[in-house]
Amino acid sequence: MGAVDCHCHIAAPEFQEDIKDVLEEAKQAKVLALVVVAEHSGEFERIIQLSERYPGFVFSCLGVHPVQRTPTGHERSVTLKDLDEALPLIELYKDRLLAIGEVGLDFTPRFASTDEQKEEQRHVLIKQIQLAKQLHLPLNVHSRSAGRPTIKLLKEQGAERVLLHAFDGRHSVAMEGVNAGYFFSIPPSIIRSEQKLVKQLPLECICLETDSPALGPEKQMRNEPKNIFIAAEHIAKIKGISVEEVLERTTQNALKLFPKLKSVLQK
Repeated sequence: MGAVDCHCHIAAPEFQEDIKDVLEEAKQAKVLALVVVAEHSGEFERIIQLSERYPGFVFSCLGVHPVQRTPTGHERSVTLKDLDEALPLIELYKDRLLAIGEVGLDFTPRFASTDEQKEEQRHVLIKQIQLAKQLHLPLNVHSRSAGRPTIKLLKEQGAERVLLHAFDGRHSVAMEGVNAGYFFSIPPSIIRSEQKLVKQLPLECICLETDSPALGPEKQMRNEPKNIFIAAEHIAKIKGISVEEVLERTTQNALKLFPKLKSVLQK
C-alpha cells in the first residue's frame, strides 16, 4: 500500500543536486503523492516548476511561513510586507494549487519576543486564512510554541479544511482541533520523540508527512519522502494496529483534506 506525504519541502536547497533521484526513490517506495509547501515567495516558482515536471505526483502549496530567512541566513518573524510581496504570485498560480501553506504561528522566543511580532504574525495568518477561503483551498499549518493560539485563530476565522503539521502542543489543545475537524500529520521523527499525542489522536484525523529535509528518523541527517513509511510503522506500533490500516486510513484522510488529489489517486 502507498502513502501520501502531506507536508514536505522538496524545493529546499538540500535537494537541489539530486531531486530526480529523491523523487524516483519515493515513487519506488510507493509514495503516492507529495504535498510540497513553501516558506517564502522565493520558493514559489521552483515549486510550480516541480509540479509541472512531475504532474500527478508533486502538488503545490504556496504560502508565507511565520519565520522568514534573510539572504544572510538570519531568521526573523514574518511581516505583512513579506505577505504583500507573495500575494501577486499566489494569485498568478492560484488555479494550480492544492492548498495554501505553509502558514501559521511560531512564538519561539528567538523569533517572536514581542507582542508586536506576535500580533503581526496573527495578521499574516488571518489574511492567508481568508485567502484560502476565497480560493476554496485547505490550509497547511505550522504552529510552534503556539498550539492554542493557532487553533483558536483558525476557529475564529472559520477555517474548515486544516492540516496541523508536526503539532507540538498539548493533547487537550489538539483535541480542540480534532473537534473542529482538523487533521494532524505525523513525521518520521516520531521514533525519536515522546509521542503521547499520537496515542490520543483518533486515526480518523491523522495524516502522514515527512517535512523533508527536516524531522527525519535521525537528527542532523537529511530526511526524504521515502521515509514516510517509518512514521506509518510507528503509528501502527503505538496504536496496536496493522501498518496497512494506518496507510489505508491516512491516505483516505489525505483525500478528504485535499480533494484535488482524488482525481489522480483514485484513477
